[in-house]
Amino acid sequence: MSDPADDHDYQGQAVITVDGTEIPVELTLRGHFQGIDGIYRWYGRIQPNLELAAAVGDAAIAEVTTSFGSAPAAIGELDFWGRYRVSGHSTPPFFVPNSLAEIEDARSAQ
Repeated sequence: MSDPADDHDYQGQAVITVDGTEIPVELTLRGHFQGIDGIYRWYGRIQPNLELAAAVGDAAIAEVTTSFGSAPAAIGELDFWGRYRVSGHSTPPFFVPNSLAEIEDARSAQ
């Protein structure tokens, strides 16, 4: 049985852009397709980062950029460990397979 803590779609480096300021961060993201409204929703946590905390405060609208792409996001909900929640909808800033062939390719690469 796999560890639920390993259940993520992207884990690694990213750049959060808040009000034109680019801040390098480490984050973990996951997502799912919401069948009721037909929108892909993604979310996760950003590792504690003092520069990000100074730029975000309680909440902010930002852009998340990874090596796979960029997407607008909402940042807020600071948890007990100093990690911000990040969330967005539609195309995420990480790879999501769009066909059975892409799923099989991803499995064989592991």
